[in-house]
Amino acid sequence: MLLLRDTTTTRELADAVRDHTALVRDSHAGRPDHASLGRKFTATLRAAAGSGLYEDTLGPALVAKAAGTEPERAIGDLLTELPFLPKKALSEGGHRAFTRGLSEFLHYYESSGTTGNPVAAPKALDDLVANTINIGELWARILSPADRALILINAPFAPAAYQFEKVLEYLQVLSLRPWVDNITGDYTRVLRLTRELGVNVFVGPPSRLLEMIQFAYRNDEPVPAFEKLFLMAEQTGPAFVRHLERLTGARAYVAAYGSSETGTTAVTCEHRNLHLQTQSYVLELDDASGTRRVDGRPDRGELVVTTLDILARPLLRYRTGDLVEITGTDCPCGVATPLLRTLGRSQDLITLEGNGIRQNDFESAIWAGEENGDTGRIRHTDDAAGQAGKAGGGDDGSRLPVPRPGTTHVLNYMLVIRDRTILCLATTTGEADAAWTEATTRRIAGLFPGYELALRPVEKLPPLASLGQYLGWKLSRVLDLNDDRNWDRLPAPIRGVVETTLAEYASTTQS
Repeated sequence: MLLLRDTTTTRELADAVRDHTALVRDSHAGRPDHASLGRKFTATLRAAAGSGLYEDTLGPALVAKAAGTEPERAIGDLLTELPFLPKKALSEGGHRAFTRGLSEFLHYYESSGTTGNPVAAPKALDDLVANTINIGELWARILSPADRALILINAPFAPAAYQFEKVLEYLQVLSLRPWVDNITGDYTRVLRLTRELGVNVFVGPPSRLLEMIQFAYRNDEPVPAFEKLFLMAEQTGPAFVRHLERLTGARAYVAAYGSSETGTTAVTCEHRNLHLQTQSYVLELDDASGTRRVDGRPDRGELVVTTLDILARPLLRYRTGDLVEITGTDCPCGVATPLLRTLGRSQDLITLEGNGIRQNDFESAIWAGEENGDTGRIRHTDDAAGQAGKAGGGDDGSRLPVPRPGTTHVLNYMLVIRDRTILCLATTTGEADAAWTEATTRRIAGLFPGYELALRPVEKLPPLASLGQYLGWKLSRVLDLNDDRNWDRLPAPIRGVVETTLAEYASTTQS
């Protein structure tokens, strides 16, 4: 997986790969090695005690107690004695989380910083190996060396694109990782390479995929007919997934869940279920009733993460701010680890006079017209046209409805809120005449009682709409001009994009 000049490190790496692969496969088989997990937990405490981030909260007495505790009991006996680590504390802590010198890492990355200051998230050799195997062992159930993958993640300081490139290397899958300017949004070269190389797998955030499809429609280019969509970095509900499947003919997977700070805490299987990586994390849920370990039973709350394989920058009881659900059900794939569903973040909610509207509520309404199969997909890449539609399907593997050319549906959208008016800017797959606009407006207006809803078809959305992986739904797809607090959540580079967006589009709410 990695070519290293130092032969001693290479031998150690081979041992680490062998041991972690065995741990993963035992975990998948329902045979977790509790002693091994306990030793990893104790090692994490020891490492954390040497970082500046925990110097005031993790005393030597607790580390000594961990050293004297039997490995099988270490997590159960000691976890609740550890303090929580809020997101703000980690954001402000920065490099104080490191337990090694910077030269001992392989690559330097940072989180996007949309919910605070960017957090340093460099990759060390040991955590890179563990995370790659965790993802690769499940993706291997879906991908093979015959696949060809496009990684389209415009996040140069975040580790995701590099990490997924390593996973595809692990699986011996050809990949390409181009870059698209966020402002010009020119996908000409990406579309050409996708055609010429016969790319059949998309890896990246849904907003980036929609932006590419929108560019293809607008420039009369064939829409790529992927077979598999590996989606991540954004909250992607059932309506969004079905929409993307119909546009591409692919089968879509919410492929991974995690963050730059924690690594990948859950990975999809072939049945499109996210499996928690319990061999690498101690996971808890927190809500008003208290905090409890994730044990596979049905539950929901804010996810709290303790890392076991990131000794170079360990996190103890880190509050992610993400709302999740543990389904409490078994997966048909046979992997025995608990299943997770993401519920988004508390701030990704439009609250209008006490009524909360989440992303999937709106998307279910705006894309409801697709359920009859008239998605308006005009044409796909010629080489892949024959397979378009057969790879995508429902949870039972059935084919999605075949689209009818020339029909009109919403391709992508953005909401702008100003006073008591809600403007929905929408790109479409076909000609949006007055009758279509009126019918679509009626379909979604019921979500916003007491507000005037206006639907305006546009040729192109603001660049902000393609930044979902940076901003989340509420800031990339919902411009709430009544809430000045949104400005404080934007890092400086992206704030400039928002200001440009407002200058160009805010005036439409007055017309």
